[in-house]
Parts: sequence; structure tokens; C-alpha cells
Amino acid sequence: MPSYLPGRLSGLACTVFGLALLSACQSPKPPAPSLNTAALPTMERVALGANSCWFKSGDPEFKSYRLAPELNSFSGRPRILIVPRKSPEARPLAVVQAEGNPARLQAFGPLMNEPTGTRMAADIRRWAAGGQGCK
Repeated sequence: MPSYLPGRLSGLACTVFGLALLSACQSPKPPAPSLNTAALPTMERVALGANSCWFKSGDPEFKSYRLAPELNSFSGRPRILIVPRKSPEARPLAVVQAEGNPARLQAFGPLMNEPTGTRMAADIRRWAAGGQGCK
């Protein structure tokens, strides 16, 4: 056995021991932030998703509509309205609202019974659950 080998082995052992000791001293990863499931934060997520995916994206299915958010609700039911683009004061074609903690979502109106309504319901559920992006 060459004379330099015992020195190398002890140096390697010290290095391995030092790395093991260092990794044992590191703090664990902080937990991921939990999703706030109250009505207002839930509807904020839904409003942001709807605005970016349905309206700002230029989606042709929503070209004739406009988003009217009513998130500052004193009734405890923040909501968003989908209204005709050219008559925003008209009766809403769709209403999405939430209430409570955890939020209980409701989506209703004539637009929800159209073919677009199925897609809207899926998007709303995804955004309410914390999902992002457009499908």
C-alpha cells in the first residue's frame, strides 16, 4: 500500500463527515403558503383569471361581453358580472359569487346555459382552487 493512501483516505473521511454534518444542520424547507379559501380571496382569483383569460386575451367567445367585478361587497358576497359589452348597465348575462369561509361558489345566468357555460364553470372551479392560466 503506498504511503500517501492512508492520508488521502482520512482526508476523504473528514470531508464526507463534514458534508454529512453540514447537511444535518440545515433547516427544513418552509411549508408552502396555504391557499386562502375565504370568499373575497377566492373571488379575486376568479376575477383575475377571468379578466386575463376571457377578456384581455381577445378570446372570441367573450368578445361581445365585458367583465364587471363587484368584489367590495358589504353583503359578504363578492361577485363578478358578465355583461353585454355595448350595454354594461344591462342585466348581467352571468353572475359568479362566493360566500363564507371556505367559500361556497355560485355561477348562474343565461350565459351559463350556453355552450360557453361549461368552459366557464371549469375555469371558475380551477381558479377558485388556486389554479392559474388559461385552458
